[in-house]
Amino acid sequence: MKTKTAAAATCLVALLVVVLAEAAGVGGTTVTYNDRSLVIDGERRIIISGSIHYPRSTPEMWPDLIKKAKEGGLDAIETYVFWNGHEPHRRQYNFVGNYHIVRFFKEIQNAGHYHIVRFFKEIQNAGLYAILRIGPYICGEWNYGGLPAWLRDIPGMQFRLHNAPFENEMEIFTTLIVNKMKDANMFAGQGGPIILAQIENEYGNIMGQLNNNQSASEYIHWCADMANKQNVGVPWIMCQQDSDVPHNVVNTCNGFYCHDWFPNRTGIPKIWTENWTGWFKAWDKPDFHRSAEDIAFAVAMFFQKRGSLQNYYMYHGGTNFGRTSGGPYITTSYDYDAPLDEYGNLRQPKYGHLKDLHSVIKSIEKILVHGEYVDTNYSDKVTVTKYTLDSTSACFINNRNDNMDVNVTLDGTTHLLPAWSVSILPDCKTVAFNSAKIKAQTTVMVNKANMVEKEPESLKWSWMRENLTPFMTDEKGSYRKNELLEQIVTSTDQSDYLWYRTSLDHKGEASYTLFVNTTGHELYAFVNGMLVGQNHSPNGHFVFQLESPAKLHDGKNYISLLSATIGLKNYGPLFEKMPAGIVGGPVKLIGNNGKGIDLSNSSWSYKAGLAGEYRQIHLDKPGCTWDDNNGTVPINKPFTWYKTTFQAPAGEDTVVVDLLGLNKGVAWVNGNNLGRYWPSYTAAEMGGCHHCDYRGVFQAEGDGQKCLTGCGEPSQRFYHVPRSFLKNGEPNTLILFEEAGGDPSHVSFRTVVAGSVCASAEVGDTITLSCGQHSKTISAINVTSFGVARGQCGAYEGGCESKAAYKAITEACLGKESCTVQITNAVTGSGCLSNVLTVQASC
Repeated sequence: MKTKTAAAATCLVALLVVVLAEAAGVGGTTVTYNDRSLVIDGERRIIISGSIHYPRSTPEMWPDLIKKAKEGGLDAIETYVFWNGHEPHRRQYNFVGNYHIVRFFKEIQNAGHYHIVRFFKEIQNAGLYAILRIGPYICGEWNYGGLPAWLRDIPGMQFRLHNAPFENEMEIFTTLIVNKMKDANMFAGQGGPIILAQIENEYGNIMGQLNNNQSASEYIHWCADMANKQNVGVPWIMCQQDSDVPHNVVNTCNGFYCHDWFPNRTGIPKIWTENWTGWFKAWDKPDFHRSAEDIAFAVAMFFQKRGSLQNYYMYHGGTNFGRTSGGPYITTSYDYDAPLDEYGNLRQPKYGHLKDLHSVIKSIEKILVHGEYVDTNYSDKVTVTKYTLDSTSACFINNRNDNMDVNVTLDGTTHLLPAWSVSILPDCKTVAFNSAKIKAQTTVMVNKANMVEKEPESLKWSWMRENLTPFMTDEKGSYRKNELLEQIVTSTDQSDYLWYRTSLDHKGEASYTLFVNTTGHELYAFVNGMLVGQNHSPNGHFVFQLESPAKLHDGKNYISLLSATIGLKNYGPLFEKMPAGIVGGPVKLIGNNGKGIDLSNSSWSYKAGLAGEYRQIHLDKPGCTWDDNNGTVPINKPFTWYKTTFQAPAGEDTVVVDLLGLNKGVAWVNGNNLGRYWPSYTAAEMGGCHHCDYRGVFQAEGDGQKCLTGCGEPSQRFYHVPRSFLKNGEPNTLILFEEAGGDPSHVSFRTVVAGSVCASAEVGDTITLSCGQHSKTISAINVTSFGVARGQCGAYEGGCESKAAYKAITEACLGKESCTVQITNAVTGSGCLSNVLTVQASC
C-alpha cells in the first residue's frame, strides 16, 4: 500500500509528464543546439537543406519537387514566407492556391503520403524537416522584397527601423503565420517538421547604411525579442547578422562560400542558410551557371571546417508567376541554375554530383559532430583535417589552388588532388569523393514540338484593342493633384500601370517637343489621343528622359502619360524609397525657340491600371468581343489583346510556350498568369560569355564572371505552363496582352525533355545512364570512347572508340529507362591510351 507522500509524488510526476507532453505535442521533437550542430531529440545532426519557394511552383508540383529533394539527399526544405502574397491588402489575407502555406509544409512532413505514388513509395512514411524563414522582409528577388506596398500608406511608417507603425504590422503578420503553423501542428515540438525559424533577413548587410545606427540596433533587438515571444519551441536564426547580434538568436551565413565564416559567439553551430547554387537573371543579362564542381567544393570545405547545416539557395528556383518578380527587371524565370530546374527536372550533373557528396557526408555524420579534429596545413593552400572518434577517423584534404594539381601523402598513401577540389576519405585511407571528379551523368534538355497539333500553323488568333479612350482626357481619375506623384505610393502597386493626365488650353496650332523626366521603368506618351513616344530605362539606371514630337491644336489639349513598373526593388538600404514613375518631373512642352511650357505643377489626374485589367479580359468572360478580321491579325500594334485556343501536348513532360516574335506584355493560360514576357529584350554580351572553368572563386558580379550562356539571345523566350494549368482533351485558351507591339504568329507550345545523356568513368567504376521520368527510354548509343578530343555532351567528337564497350553498353541500356554498367578491362579499346570511358546516348 502506497503512503500519502508516495501517492502525492506519483501524481506530481504524472502531472509533470502530462504538462511536458502537452508542451511538446504528441510525438513532438526537441530541437536545441551546441557549438557543433543542431541537437534533435538528443542527437547531434548534420542537416543538408534546400530552398523551394511555394509560390514559385504550383501545389500540384510540390510532392514531386520534395520527393526529388529527398532522393537527392536533403534532410530539410527551406522557404521564405511571402508577406505581400499573403496580405495583398491590409487585413485581407490570401492562403489559397500556391500561397497555401500549411499545405506546403504538410507536403514536406508527409512526403510519400500524397497521390503521386510512383514518386513517393520509397519515402512513404519518412518525412523531411523544414526551415521557416518568416522575414517578413525576404529580398528573394521578389517584388518589393516581400513587403506590401500598402505599408507606405500608414502615417509615420519607416521600413525596417525602430518605429511603432512598422513593428506593429510586422508583429501582426509574424504572429498570424506562427499561429497558422501552430494550429496545423507544424513546429517540431508539436510533431511537425519545422526545426528552425528565421526573423528578419540579411539586415547586417545594410544596417550601417541606414543613417540611424541607434534605431537600427533597437529594431534588430526588438525583432529577436518579438520572435522569441512567439514560443515556437525551436531556435530562431538571423542570417548575415555578424555584428550587434541579439543574444537570443543564432546568426548564420549567406554566400557562395561560407567555410571561413564562423558565428560571432561560442556555443552556437555554424549554419549556412544560403549557398547560392547559381544566380538570378535580369532581362538584360545572360544565364548564370555555377558548376557542380565548385558547389561541391564549397560544401565539402564548409563541412571540413566544422559546418553543421547548409542550405542550397535555390534547390528549385521555379517561376515568378504574375507580377511577383522584383529587381527591377528580374525575369519571369527564377531558374537560378538550381539542382532542380525551373520546371522541376533534374539538372544533371549538378543534382547527381551533390547527391553523391551528401551520401559521403552523411556516412561520417557522427564523427563530424562528435569527433576531435586537427587541421594540418601542408602549404598555404593545402589543408588536411582529421576527425577522430574513439577508434574511427575521417579525413578531408583540400587544394585551394585554382591552377595547380597537388599530391598529398597521408599515412603513407599519396593522393592526387585536382586544383580547386576537396577529397573526402571516410576512413582516412580511401577517397570516396572528390569535388572535381564528376561521376553523375550529364543530361542535355531539349525542346520538342507539340505533337498533338501542328503549331504555329494551327493556332487561330483573334484580337481586341485595349480601350485607351477613357484615359485620353484628364477626366474621371481617382483623384487630382497639382504635382507629379510617386507611382508606388499612388497606386499601392496594384498594377504595373499608372496614368498621369493633364490638359492645357492653347491658342492656335503649334509643334513642340514633349519632354518628360521619369524614374522609370517605362513610359508611353499620348497627346490628344495619339501615341507620340515610348521608351524604357536601361537596367540599373532607372531615371531617363523621353522626348517626343507633340502637335497642339487650338483649344483644349490633353497630355496622357502611362508609366509602367517592371518589378519593384527588393534589396539595399532604404530600398523602399527608390522612386518609380514621373515623380517631380519635370514635364515640359518645348517650342522650336527653346522656350517651354512647364506642366509639372499643372492639375494632374491619376488612375492606376488599364481598362482591360478592370474588365478582366484575361478570364475571357462573356461579353468580351474578339475580332478575327477574317483571319488577318494586326501585328506590331501596341496595347493589343490576342487570344487563341490550343490542344495541350500529350503526356506529363514539362510544357513551355515559345513567345518569340512578341515584344513585351503578359500571358495567361486558362486564366492563370504565366508572368511578364519580354522576348524582344536581348541579353548582353559579357566577358564571362565565352569561357567556363570551374577552378577559382565564382562571382556573379564584377570582372570575375564566367560560365555565362545565352549572350546576344532573347533574355527569356520560353515561359513555363504548369500541367495543372492545362486541360487535356479539350481546348485551352492562351491570352496575351501585348503592350509594346508584337507578332503572335510564331507562338507555339513545346515540351522539355532529355535529349542526350552522357557519363564518364574509369576502369573499375560504373556508369549509370537514365532518361529521367515519364517512361522515357534510351533510344541510341552514340559514343563509347576512351578519351574525348572535343565537344560537349550531345556533340562529343574524337577519342578512341571501343567496339567492346559499345556492345556492352548497348546490350545493357538500349530500350531501358536507366541502366548501370561496370567498366572492366574487357571493354577497353585496343591501343587506347586513356582509361576513362565516355558514353553518350540519346533519349
